[in-house]
Amino acid sequence: MIHESAVISPNATIGENVTVGPFSIVGDNVVIGDNCRLESHVVVKGPTRIGSGNHFYQFTSIGEDCQDKKYAGELTELVIGDNNVFREGVTVHRGTVQDQGITRIGSGNLLMVNAHVAHDCVIGDNTILANNVAVAGHVEIGDHAILGGTTAVHQFCKIGKHAFTGGGAIVLRDIPPFVMVSGTKHVPQGINSEGLRRRGYSKETIMAIKRAYKVIYRDNNTIGEAVTKLKDMATEHDEIALLVNFLTGSERGIVR
Repeated sequence: MIHESAVISPNATIGENVTVGPFSIVGDNVVIGDNCRLESHVVVKGPTRIGSGNHFYQFTSIGEDCQDKKYAGELTELVIGDNNVFREGVTVHRGTVQDQGITRIGSGNLLMVNAHVAHDCVIGDNTILANNVAVAGHVEIGDHAILGGTTAVHQFCKIGKHAFTGGGAIVLRDIPPFVMVSGTKHVPQGINSEGLRRRGYSKETIMAIKRAYKVIYRDNNTIGEAVTKLKDMATEHDEIALLVNFLTGSERGIVR
């Protein structure tokens, strides 16, 4: 159902069983998949491709031009997967040609009130960005990561799978998978064991991740030394291999 006050571009493609509420605007080169719901006063600009089953609450701004002085009106894109929830006031910007030109959001994510995702970010599946989270440009966030309210993430940072930030965290370096971080100095606080238990990880696997955390953060190893030791552990646990790959691929350095 499309409300009579909604404005839909003739160049937009709207799927089946889509609801567009009062005073919402869908611009040129926007594709909205089946079973999506746009409440009132939602703005979607293109080029933007949206999958199925997404829910956009009032006053969300999706696919807007990025806040980057280098941006000069180039044709860039936003791609969103399926079954995401964008709560009131969420803003998501398209990419820039200085990167891949695409901002990507996976599936099953919850972006709470006033969260912001900047240009060229890549967000995986089943993440939660709590109220007022601010994610700067070129950030990568892995599956099942949770960012507590008012977390601020510096540009180009990477946040690994199942990582967790406490409310008000300031993230200036990469956060490895499974690690919890809090405070303005982004101090590691152990692993996200409760989150792993909720997702069905075995006690044995969680203990292995805890041992890996000790190698990285408690045994006074350099990152190179930690990687060498973790490679031996990775033969028995894929999760440790995930840590090794993250550590070796980190460009900004990890939180310490």
